[in-house]
Amino acid sequence: MLLSPFGTSANIVDRTPLPPPLLLPGRASLPVLLSVAHAGRDYPDWLLAQSRRGRASLEPLEDPLVDRLAWRALALGVPGVVARAPRAAIDCNRGPHEINRAASAVPQGEDPGLRARAGLGLIPTRTAKHGDLWRGPVGPAELKLRMQEAYVPFHSGIREGLDALLHRHGAALLLDCHSMPARGSRMPAVVIGDRHGTSATSFLSAHAGRIVRNAGFSVAFNDPYAGGWIAGSHGSPAVGRHVLQIEIDRGEYLDAKLREPGPGFDRVARLLERLAAELGDALAHAVLPAAAE
Repeated sequence: MLLSPFGTSANIVDRTPLPPPLLLPGRASLPVLLSVAHAGRDYPDWLLAQSRRGRASLEPLEDPLVDRLAWRALALGVPGVVARAPRAAIDCNRGPHEINRAASAVPQGEDPGLRARAGLGLIPTRTAKHGDLWRGPVGPAELKLRMQEAYVPFHSGIREGLDALLHRHGAALLLDCHSMPARGSRMPAVVIGDRHGTSATSFLSAHAGRIVRNAGFSVAFNDPYAGGWIAGSHGSPAVGRHVLQIEIDRGEYLDAKLREPGPGFDRVARLLERLAAELGDALAHAVLPAAAE
């Protein structure tokens, strides 16, 4: 038995742990790792009980079914790190400091940033459609549990996966897979983010764009999504650690209600497969001559 996850002593609740991420070892035959941070949909009862408007207000935070989109790439033997805890509980693509001060009982340090102040921080606190999400602020003990259960294992899995690929191949690429709200045919279907050249070398970003276009999708770079905490904290091109954030329009792979697979689902799954295979091959060939010297 624990105190309420929201830091009050009035309510005592049973608290089942958040599920840890799936760590998929693969065969590591390519210098590529996949991550999926926002497709988790395992909502503990205690989390739903603390929501003002229930599961329907939390599900829009998801990147729906992106974990399933990755199946073709994973079938190549590419290793993966897939969050199972919902983004509503903790957002693995935010830094530990990105905490909304108005909605948290956690002691504050540095400026949490614009996203956290708007409600989309380490623990999402509000959305434009549903307003405030929770009945009360999250306390420090609860935040620590969520970090230990879901956040730290997710980032440890990425770090260790990239380290293993770097040791084996001399370089490593993380494809950090996300989806974005359906924006219509006038907007790019795919946005590739490399944090303006700081999380991946330019040749990988450019080659990723060619692969996307050759597969029949429109593409943009770093606008409006340049990459989040995952790309910023794990990408270090100078030492051979590259991260590309891949954002896919949900209208490209979901049905009209944007919750179930649509007619384009396998086409997008094949795109992720091609990105993993062709970028992995390009990176392997780029570093092999140097590794052989």
